[in-house]
Amino acid sequence: MIAALEIPRGRLLAAVLAACATLGSAFALAAVSAYLVTRAWTMPPVLDLTVAVVMVRALGVSRGVFRWLDRMLTHDVAFRGVVSLRTNLFTALAARPDDAVTRLRRGDLLARLGDDAQELGDHVIKAVVPALVAAVMTVVVLVTFAPLSLLATASMLLSLAVASVLAPLAGYRAARLAEQAVVSSRSTVTAQALEVLDDATSLRVDGRLEAALAQLDARQHEHDSAIDRAALPSAVASAAVPLALILAMAGSLLAAGAAWTTGGASAGQVGVLLLLPLSSFEAATALPAAASQYARSRAASARLAELAGPGGAPAARPSPTHRAASAARPSPTHRTARAVSSSPPDRAATAEMSPGDRSSTAHRSSADKTRRLAPDAEVRLRATGLSAGWEPGAARVRDLDLDLPAGSRLAVVGGSGSGKTTLLATLAGLLEPLAGTVELEDGSPLHPNVVLFAEDAHVFATTLRENLRVVRRDLEDDTALAALEAVDLMDWVRTLPHGLDTMLGPDGTTVSGGERRRLLLARAVIRRGPVLLLDEPTEHLDTARGDALLRALLDPADETLVPATSTVVVVTHRPEALPEGTPILRIGENDGTRTQES
Repeated sequence: MIAALEIPRGRLLAAVLAACATLGSAFALAAVSAYLVTRAWTMPPVLDLTVAVVMVRALGVSRGVFRWLDRMLTHDVAFRGVVSLRTNLFTALAARPDDAVTRLRRGDLLARLGDDAQELGDHVIKAVVPALVAAVMTVVVLVTFAPLSLLATASMLLSLAVASVLAPLAGYRAARLAEQAVVSSRSTVTAQALEVLDDATSLRVDGRLEAALAQLDARQHEHDSAIDRAALPSAVASAAVPLALILAMAGSLLAAGAAWTTGGASAGQVGVLLLLPLSSFEAATALPAAASQYARSRAASARLAELAGPGGAPAARPSPTHRAASAARPSPTHRTARAVSSSPPDRAATAEMSPGDRSSTAHRSSADKTRRLAPDAEVRLRATGLSAGWEPGAARVRDLDLDLPAGSRLAVVGGSGSGKTTLLATLAGLLEPLAGTVELEDGSPLHPNVVLFAEDAHVFATTLRENLRVVRRDLEDDTALAALEAVDLMDWVRTLPHGLDTMLGPDGTTVSGGERRRLLLARAVIRRGPVLLLDEPTEHLDTARGDALLRALLDPADETLVPATSTVVVVTHRPEALPEGTPILRIGENDGTRTQES
């Protein structure tokens, strides 16, 4: 996961040097100030202090300049790294052939892509740079004390060892306990909170809102209790550095007293021995937090690696030169993934091929997995012995057989929670069947050829045109307007101040529920495909307009929205509005039973 941050070593080195210069200036300022104060006590000629006075001013200014440079360079490295990490993560997620991401609860996915990715950025700011700086400053401190007093140097070495080892270990232990709480409860709390927010209305209607809030409160209490268990090692980490400072001060005091009584040191040197330890632990002070961040980063990396897929971590993007050189050949990682997913006879055959043959065969296999048929292609969708659900052992649909030739129309009805949406996700290839198979008769892959109109599809905070182009990058305005006309949105479009260039709010906040549904339906019309699956496409529409759209989708003779050759499956709660003769698949309430009728 660190490699996925794509951090250039030159930028990281510049950030470390700037941070070292910042603490070096502070350390030198403390040494010169201590010398100046105690040397002035002896009443020397004023000119003897001029250089020290100028140095104090110069170091005070340089410390602020280097601190600004340190912050700019360190955060630049971290923010660039987070951008690269998220880019690589989304690329890895898009390439995953399984349904692991689909099965993740939305709150868990949000926590990983948001909080966990940010933890990796904080790893640079709070762990990597401080640890490197502390190592450099430890050497600087010991080298400074060595010519003044061996006793002071020995006590400083012992004190720095306590501050640099004991405190970080305690901080790491505290963070590990906290991270165990994160793994066990944070994602659950986040996911459950989002579910309560999303379904608050239906939960209240069903009389289950209070129970859901009580359960959320119990989960939050469990999470807080786990965090509290990390308090003891955290307290040890906080106390270790001040205790080390006291030890260093005691050693320096003894050394300064011995040097003064024997006449082996000047007043300025004694002042440095007495006061400099106060500024010698600034780098070590950051180490407990660095150890805590390291623990959080390790846990976050594990969760992100699990999210990225079987490969463990998303591959960093190649350089432009490497991309140009490798543009004509498939990725080795991609070839390996396809080879692993082959059937046993294919694996045996692949093992006997030469490397060149294996590469060619894997490339063809990869192309087959992503082969997209023409929108007007005639294909048959079959489900045999299909059981579908989000959790093993909790199938929402069981032992379903479907045979949908090209141009078929099918309505799916059933109560809330009966498995209608789960069935569509499985038919679209977004969920792996718990049992049975779903396939296109010609062997084409489901994912690029079965278009799913999801009930909760996203409306982006960009223009109306770009919200339609997300499904087809070469979309022209004429095609976009035709699709909007087909879903009866042109009257709305004419009221927009800038037409297709009008900006829509985040998640469609500037459009009504009915306009949002028809906008998403327009995407499906533009995307097209041999098989079209629609989940409640007429929700939030008035009865007359919704029934008209439903008839247009399910009447094979009506090609306003979809070609006659396309297979259309619609989940609806209005069976009375279906065109005459439309086959109906009824899914039983919560038990997965189903009946089919015409």
